[in-house]
Amino acid sequence: MTAEAALVLPALVIVAAVLLWGLMAAAAQIRCVDAARAGARAAARGEADDGVRKAVRTAAPAGAVVETAREGELLRVRVKAKSAGPGPLAVELGADAVALAESGVPGG
Repeated sequence: MTAEAALVLPALVIVAAVLLWGLMAAAAQIRCVDAARAGARAAARGEADDGVRKAVRTAAPAGAVVETAREGELLRVRVKAKSAGPGPLAVELGADAVALAESGVPGG
């Protein structure tokens, strides 16, 4: 192995690891967005908090935290999760979704 290859190979491994981490973080962010939307739709249909959380958990990344709030006729669902990665690479991800309560829904 030449000296150039000995220097380039570790750099390529680091670049590949960073790209893989970025891809995993982007996928987790998309799952948070999908989970928040699913929760907001469930809340708008008038499902109880347990039903909303169940809808969120089916789409959310593992360990996600779910918050629901009602603001007049608007129902807000917030999903927060950590991305995969050691220490400072485990960044906080999250998404919000808001839906208008459908007619016939209590309080809507």
